[in-house]
Amino acid sequence: MEVNDNQVEVLAALQGLIEVVARLRSPDGGCPWDLAQTPETLIPYVIEEAYEVVDAIKHGSQAEVVEELGDLLLQVVLQAQIASESGQFSLQDVAEGISQKLIRRHPHVFGEVSVQNVEEVRQNWEQIKAAEKGESAADSQKLSTKLARYGRTLPPLTAAMKISQKAAAVGFEWDNIDDVWAKFHEELQEFQQAVAEETPERQQAELGDLLFAVIQLARWYNLDPSAGLQGTSQRFVQRLQKMEAVINRPLSDYSLDELDALWQQAKAQLAQE
Repeated sequence: MEVNDNQVEVLAALQGLIEVVARLRSPDGGCPWDLAQTPETLIPYVIEEAYEVVDAIKHGSQAEVVEELGDLLLQVVLQAQIASESGQFSLQDVAEGISQKLIRRHPHVFGEVSVQNVEEVRQNWEQIKAAEKGESAADSQKLSTKLARYGRTLPPLTAAMKISQKAAAVGFEWDNIDDVWAKFHEELQEFQQAVAEETPERQQAELGDLLFAVIQLARWYNLDPSAGLQGTSQRFVQRLQKMEAVINRPLSDYSLDELDALWQQAKAQLAQE
């Protein structure tokens, strides 16, 4: 395959990043923070950078998207660098692996398979994916197999909503919204009892049940719990910004009554805007 000038520049830039990361991880003059990292300690940064890419795509400029994609790319290169140091795998293995996967899962592009629409592409993808994982066609179509994958790989709120939707689609569903509200109140009572009487482990379990019940309500009312929580977080920060704009000392210096008055003032101001 011929390589044009632009591709040469891209490859040179990637090689430059690889060399920078290798230098940061070098025992001879590298960065103590980077040297202390492991694949596990970097997990929060992988998640954080992925979310920041999404936020930049939704709300940022092109420059912000470029910057956040770079931060996410750094996490890929850093994971590969750490793995290569112990002989597990390299960035080359990562790149070759995804290229081969894309070729396998697109036989209508790289092979002789013909497709008529997007749905046929999706069906082929799922069949090939199941074969790669050693699953039979029947196993790959089991609801529990799909739901387990959602629970492992998606953010908790997203996973819970998707699990709920898929279960409801096969009939695992309440008859009416009153039953959903009853379930919510049942879980709320059980959580309150656990907080008062049970172990932290039991409290955690009941909290999860309560949140799952809230997500059922969101599904019945066609609401997005992730978007709802994100909006609340943004409003909370915006109100704090308004509060800090009119005070002349740290928030911690104010009494609770003073903070509440500032909060209500900020809330009213934002509502008018």
